[in-house]
Amino acid sequence: MYKIMVTGGAGFIGSALVRYLIAKTPHKVANLDKLTYAGNLDSLSNAQLSSRYQFYRADICDAAALDRAFADFQPTVVMHLAAESHVDRSIDGPAEFITTNMVGTYVLLEAARRYWGSLDPARKELFRFHHVSTDEVYGDLEESDELFTESTPYAPSSPYSASKASSDHLVRAWHRTYGLPILLTNCSNNYGPYHFPEKLIPHIILNALAGKPLPVYGDGRQVRDWLYVEDHARALVEVVTRGKVGETYNIGGHNEKRNLEVVETICVLLDELQPRADGRSYKEQITFVKDRPGHDRRYAIDASKIERELGWKPQETFESGIRKTVQWYLDNRDWWERVLNGSYRLARLGDKA
Repeated sequence: MYKIMVTGGAGFIGSALVRYLIAKTPHKVANLDKLTYAGNLDSLSNAQLSSRYQFYRADICDAAALDRAFADFQPTVVMHLAAESHVDRSIDGPAEFITTNMVGTYVLLEAARRYWGSLDPARKELFRFHHVSTDEVYGDLEESDELFTESTPYAPSSPYSASKASSDHLVRAWHRTYGLPILLTNCSNNYGPYHFPEKLIPHIILNALAGKPLPVYGDGRQVRDWLYVEDHARALVEVVTRGKVGETYNIGGHNEKRNLEVVETICVLLDELQPRADGRSYKEQITFVKDRPGHDRRYAIDASKIERELGWKPQETFESGIRKTVQWYLDNRDWWERVLNGSYRLARLGDKA
């Protein structure tokens, strides 16, 4: 049994990881989250009932709070998911991304290094720092047929991806210079239940249900590899428990889709599962809008290393995953209505650090 500290465990991917760890493993879990706008404890309602779950409300930029949490929980593993992650927000206000993703990762690395250095030899040997990153650090594949591998050079395009690339470099440097036992993963676009409504798939679902325009950037031909979030959570646990120290593993869904195709698929599913009252297709709500600055054309992950070395591969196809996702939003109106009206932010109980 591990004692796993998850930073950003109230976010989209972090909460999926915490739910998986509590439901499917024997491990103890500490969720360390600042609870910014994207941190939602409603996403952890069942996990919070477990005796194996603890919550620390803390900012990864607060070294003293981190030291207290490390001393109290005594983790075997740190899984670092706390990050600002919305590209549009990074364009409008990059400072928060620099602070959280770069400075915060540095402060967390130093807290982890202090803690790791204090451990006895046996516990020191077991300790891992797992940094969770994105395929966006690799830049734009444009219209080529190439795939991102673990050795693809970094070429980030947005303030968000540049801040994540910087944090990746810090993690590798702390391994090379100080010997901190790290693991690093870069994933493709996640989707699934409990996704904050500013992101493409939930935004389209909720706009469609509200009868609003379904905005598509540019010509909608940007390609992304889509990874169901519960498949990602499984992969992260495989890496942190079985991965080789110092290695990077790319995690992808093997589901390349153009953005317009994603939007149209959602419309077709909603036409079937919750038809419009006027009998017309949700596709009529699609609206093309001005493209965002620096918008990368194509991302695509080569996930053969994690399959070859750890035996992981996604269980969901895009078709099965997107159907589950649309149905979840139809069945869980209370969750997303609380996000839209802001009442989810009142659920701030369980602070410890």
